[in-house]
Amino acid sequence: MGVSGAGKSTVGGRLAHRLGVPFTEGDDLHPQANIARMTAGSALGDADRRPWLDAVADVIRQTCLTPTGRVISCSALKRRYRDILRAAGPGVFFLHLALTPAEARARLSRRHGHFMPSALLDSQYQALEPLQADEAGVTLDADGDAETILRQAEAAIARFEDPDGQ
Repeated sequence: MGVSGAGKSTVGGRLAHRLGVPFTEGDDLHPQANIARMTAGSALGDADRRPWLDAVADVIRQTCLTPTGRVISCSALKRRYRDILRAAGPGVFFLHLALTPAEARARLSRRHGHFMPSALLDSQYQALEPLQADEAGVTLDADGDAETILRQAEAAIARFEDPDGQ
């Protein structure tokens, strides 16, 4: 989870590969109306996000029918969004890829072919509610290199899967 440019797709895809599980790009689950809205520079509201969150939750429900697990990239900026996703199935764990607004802007300036314009970055930071102590997950510094983030993510997942270190 995290704002645009945090590395959700890059880290998520590589993490899924390392874990040997499928990867779902959350951006691919947006309804076309949401993509058009964001492309035009309009931020999504809660009502706009609901069909997308429901689609992500459907992927979680389907994943729960298999023993494999899955990595899904998804901004999940607000607690109530994460609550919807957690309610879809047991074992949902969030990796919040946190980075400074300056680094996010720099990354977005180098990114081409994505529907999310950098003009909407401020609205994402305004909406962002960091993980709370009672949420299963960890916040990682995403300003660093992908390899370091991946190692930290794998360690956090291992602790989540085996909290007693057994």
